[in-house]
Amino acid sequence: MDKQTLSFQAEVKQILHLVTHSLYSNKEIFLRELVSNASDACDKLRFEALNNPALLEDAPNLDVRVAFDADAKTLTITDNGIGLSTDEAVANLGTIAKSGTREFMSALEGEQKKDAQLIGQFGVGFYSGFIVADRITVESRRAGLPPEQGVRWSSEGSGDFEIETITRAARGTSVTLHLREGEEEFLSGWKLKAIIGKYSDHISLPILMRKEEWDAEASKQVTTDEWAPVNKAAALWTRSKNDITKEQYDEFYKQLSYDTEPPLAYTHNRVEGRSEYTQLLYIPAKAPFDLWNRDKRGGVKLYVKRVFIMDDAEALMPVYLRFVKGVIDSADLPLNVSRELLQESRDVKAIREGSTKRVLGMLEALADSADDAEKAKYAAFWKDFGVVLKEGVGEDHANQERLTKLLRFASTDASSMQADQGVSFTDYLGRMKEGQEAIYYVTADNLAAAKSSPQLEIFRKKGIEVLLLVDRVDEWMLSHLYEFAGKPLQSVAKGSVDLGKLQDEAEKKQAEEAATAFKPVLDRLKEALKDRAKDVRVTTRLVDSPACLVVEEGDMSGHLARLLKQAGQAAPKSLPTLEVNAEHALVKRLDASAHFDDLANILFDQALLAEGGQLEDPAAYVKRVNALLLA
Repeated sequence: MDKQTLSFQAEVKQILHLVTHSLYSNKEIFLRELVSNASDACDKLRFEALNNPALLEDAPNLDVRVAFDADAKTLTITDNGIGLSTDEAVANLGTIAKSGTREFMSALEGEQKKDAQLIGQFGVGFYSGFIVADRITVESRRAGLPPEQGVRWSSEGSGDFEIETITRAARGTSVTLHLREGEEEFLSGWKLKAIIGKYSDHISLPILMRKEEWDAEASKQVTTDEWAPVNKAAALWTRSKNDITKEQYDEFYKQLSYDTEPPLAYTHNRVEGRSEYTQLLYIPAKAPFDLWNRDKRGGVKLYVKRVFIMDDAEALMPVYLRFVKGVIDSADLPLNVSRELLQESRDVKAIREGSTKRVLGMLEALADSADDAEKAKYAAFWKDFGVVLKEGVGEDHANQERLTKLLRFASTDASSMQADQGVSFTDYLGRMKEGQEAIYYVTADNLAAAKSSPQLEIFRKKGIEVLLLVDRVDEWMLSHLYEFAGKPLQSVAKGSVDLGKLQDEAEKKQAEEAATAFKPVLDRLKEALKDRAKDVRVTTRLVDSPACLVVEEGDMSGHLARLLKQAGQAAPKSLPTLEVNAEHALVKRLDASAHFDDLANILFDQALLAEGGQLEDPAAYVKRVNALLLA
């Protein structure tokens, strides 16, 4: 094929502009990305060669080679991996198949735009070469194709690239960077070895560079023709924990996850027994941008006998732990395992169960630690990942008890909230009143609405703690969680409030007498609100407010109904019960009012607004209020 000039995809143009004009902190990241790509190419060849050994041709030993030419100001990274065909070169180097472009652009806002670490997080690592190069040339031949079907790709990182067919004897890919003025530091063997040692030491195949020796006549280091490995060429997880420093664990995590911060915690174990495998699992310190996407595959890489099999092996970790990053290396799984087989394998099930327990163990160690710094770590974890962890209460019944102990909530207890640690169920039990039979909670759209909920009034008066649940997942979680340590969970907005031993006989008698004396007004309210309320009764939960809405046990809460509506789903039609405070001045005026029906509807509407609901007819509400103001 003659040389052709083709245009980059529009998104690539945007990224190249940002790479060349904005990403200039920690420029050495480019070498990590290109070496990682080369290693991946070798892994892909090794995997494909399991079924087609002929792809290895006459070069079964896989490696990555890094070479530089100080005179030509070039740096070349070469692998003898799977290689590229012409079509693949156009597709992989001229377009971006992933949908992370917009997120990548968004992440480069403000101070972050100078951070080159971001480049690898969005699947555009190859383009990081333009941070230091004003031209990149790629020569490649795909394994299995004849030498005459090699390809050369080159670009200056502007609007287009050139591509042509070449003859290339060697299988694999060479990426040559023509360095910009001022980037000569990357033409130093010492510098390149230091970068490789920092970012790529764990890569399990050799990374080779030419040996250097001192030339006394020229008074400088010169390269020889002898190649030697510059990395340990041993996967980090296969080494003894005693031989690995925390810094090495942290650096491997950053390479694995493209995170700029060290992990919150990690666990490294070799498991023997029914299934034999090694696990190196990390909990990130910060939530990734796509944490809420449940369809996103997990962050665990699967190896079998140190052979890379697949990224993001979601079958190895439950969906609610999708934030976990790491590596699992199995000694039992077949090398040709597929995603479908992973779902059915008994060995995978054992790995999944064991790995889940390890992650929960890490979290328990932080949450239960007597050390304030460790507790603060768990508080930080909960702030970023707590909502996702709550999913597990309904999805992982085998570990529900462990997960429930890890839950944290806001609360009406002032001292616990000042500590900024959140309240656990265990904390709550330790503060329960003598004679209290239930764990009380309220759900709301946000913390402010929960704190101001009128249903809390009697609980505040008696000093009974109530948990404030404000995450969208809470209502769903509560449909799977009914009790903790033998104490039932009770919504303060459902059913009649029965405080049992916490309510003295005088209070009960007073409530009964109020209900009897107020019966004629209740009957009129029921008639006025017959299309809006299932029932109207005298409240035992209000102190300062005139009215509130509650639902009966077993009925859907107003909060959940609103969430379903927001999600475009139909909620079962269920009328609430209106509870009125017979001691409130506004309620006392009802019977003598000439605007009884208007006042009744205003009470209902105000109760609905107080719990965060929306009025079906705001104009009617305004009209009624205005009429009363003018009366």
